[in-house]
Amino acid sequence: RCAQPGGQAPMNTLTLQRPDDWHVHLRDGAALAAVVKFTAQRFGRAIVMPNLKPAVTTAAAARAYRDRILAALPAGTRFEPLLTLYLTDATAPDEIDRAKAGGIVHGVKLYPAGATTHSDEGVTDISRTYRVLARMQELGMPLLVHGETANADVDVFDRETHFMEAQLRPLIERFPALRVVFEHITTADAVAFVAAARPGVAATITPQHLLHNRNAIFAGGIRPHYYCLPILKRERDRQALLGAATGGNPRFFLGTDSAPHERAAKQSACCCAGMFTAHAALELYAEAFESAGRLDRLEAFAGHFGADFYGLPRHEDKITLIKESWTPPETYDFGDGELVPYRAGEPVAWRLAGGCA
Repeated sequence: RCAQPGGQAPMNTLTLQRPDDWHVHLRDGAALAAVVKFTAQRFGRAIVMPNLKPAVTTAAAARAYRDRILAALPAGTRFEPLLTLYLTDATAPDEIDRAKAGGIVHGVKLYPAGATTHSDEGVTDISRTYRVLARMQELGMPLLVHGETANADVDVFDRETHFMEAQLRPLIERFPALRVVFEHITTADAVAFVAAARPGVAATITPQHLLHNRNAIFAGGIRPHYYCLPILKRERDRQALLGAATGGNPRFFLGTDSAPHERAAKQSACCCAGMFTAHAALELYAEAFESAGRLDRLEAFAGHFGADFYGLPRHEDKITLIKESWTPPETYDFGDGELVPYRAGEPVAWRLAGGCA
């Protein structure tokens, strides 16, 4: 049965317009070949992050990366990767012109230098990018922001709020027509900021930040597979995010931030940040929305609001979830190594039905 208004009816199946993932890491090479199928099974499109080695800093590099993604897809898959450029201090305005003209780049990603995985080439001083941001504003090219201050004197749990007040708020005021996505928000402060911001400001929310607070990282010891950046926050933050995601506000939409790392890189003395959720992404959002009694609002969050923000058509085909528990494997193949998925060996309450409805 499908959802009823208010989410009151018990549900065995949930059929939605095919959704999109507005923030995902697909990696490259053998790692790309190992993980892209999971995203393509669930989503019609995805905004693909550019923090490779070397980073995707030019329109030409974006086109080459798109070709590699398409070549890695399983035969017969209908999936459109939406590319992004990696913003640096040296990015030139004419690179934005080339990206816009090419038609495959849909955003420019701001990583503060040192803030997260492969961000060492990121922006060291936002003022150095003003000419580029002005051109993006003229052309309608969105700025996608990893919103954390990387300074060592800022507490890791306060990095998002500090960046928001010190960098993002002045930036949005300085460029009043620049379209901005505050990526993977994690705090009640960020929810309030986006909800009250001027038009053209939106945010993505991950499944892990809807399902967990920071206690998950320390349950029974250090849990490296729950370590991501921005880091999980307090329970009041989780509740605020859940309210934003399920509240029907079109400023908030789906972005998994699924970020695969080889097992040895996660289970190490200094582990990498990132959680791999692509294998069960839509199913996890269904769990979160069901917990709030708002499964009736998942379709808009997953399939409408992001497409509308990016000016892309909503999908016409459908996808179906079944209320039936399944257990992800302990590991997936990941090139020459192994990838530990979120919920490895633990049940997921919803599963993806085979094919489109």
